[in-house]
Amino acid sequence: MKQLKVFADRMSQPSRAVIIFCKINGIDFEEVRIDLRKGDHKSKEYREINPMGQVPAIVDGSFKLFESHAILRHIACIFPGVSDHWYPADVFNRAKINSILDWHHSNLRRGSTTFVQSTILAPAVGLPLNPQAACEAEKVILSSLSIIESIWLKGNARFLLGNPQPSIADLSLVCEIMQFEVLSENDRERILGPYPKTLQWIENVKNETNPHFEEAHNVLYRFKAKQRSKQGSLGGLPAKL
Repeated sequence: MKQLKVFADRMSQPSRAVIIFCKINGIDFEEVRIDLRKGDHKSKEYREINPMGQVPAIVDGSFKLFESHAILRHIACIFPGVSDHWYPADVFNRAKINSILDWHHSNLRRGSTTFVQSTILAPAVGLPLNPQAACEAEKVILSSLSIIESIWLKGNARFLLGNPQPSIADLSLVCEIMQFEVLSENDRERILGPYPKTLQWIENVKNETNPHFEEAHNVLYRFKAKQRSKQGSLGGLPAKL
């Protein structure tokens, strides 16, 4: 059996989710870095793996697959030894996890990606800040966090749906929220501070998946430190949006 190949950029939230999932489940895989800033995803070779030119993607023998949720489902179903709680065999529990994953794309992920790209990442790639887009994206984020807490983290739930252990939905959504680590402390606190259940849930997922969780997110901590260093050399932090 040929070794699984995971094509990823760790600055990508879905890429980190797939990497963590493989590591926590002891899956033998080769991580192939696709540097988005260098345009690796636009190469002819990579387009043959993922015509969409996005990360992550996998090659499992002769089988090629892209879209992180599809990848997580595939790995959970195909590779032996993956604990059932990640993607339960029970079709009803599985359907509930699928519903969260489907919701995620047009809600939390849409808001998170737009906000971070319109603020911190824009200058990093030579684009102007977009305060209007960031403002609208923040509304989507706050609405999404309210939905998560009121529907899927009811009571003292440690994980989504009140499950005692995490699923691929927990991992995917928390990796998304972790992107806020690159924001200023004020922005991160303004967004996440009002949601104590979310903050505890993040810690619960970290605790269940460490040391792999923190190792995969080191890239964000390094990016933030580098941005702070640049801002300091320019005489202080940029004005708040």
